[in-house]
Amino acid sequence: ASVYGGVTADGGGEPFYLFDKEGTKKAECYGACASVWPPVLTKGKPIAGAGVERSLLGTTRRSGDKLQVTYAGHPLYYYVDDSPGTILCHDVDEFGGLWLVVKPDGQPAS
Repeated sequence: ASVYGGVTADGGGEPFYLFDKEGTKKAECYGACASVWPPVLTKGKPIAGAGVERSLLGTTRRSGDKLQVTYAGHPLYYYVDDSPGTILCHDVDEFGGLWLVVKPDGQPAS
């Protein structure tokens, strides 16, 4: 758990974020945005780790034919300066929207 309660993360403990500007599973973070907020990519079907609801996991196709992991319909991202167990940019307004860590139920943390 973090100061935001339980949040989703990869197997190494790196937290996942959603971009509230994205109202669908179509990713809108490219270029400079994606260099600061790298998309969570997968080669196939994502695998649910502890505390993650398998039914909420999915994928969306990015340009360049890459697959980005989605959770509860939101494309997932990392923050470039985070490290495992560290959340530096929750509730930050960048690139036209808020970046929010994702709780296990798929909702953004408050």
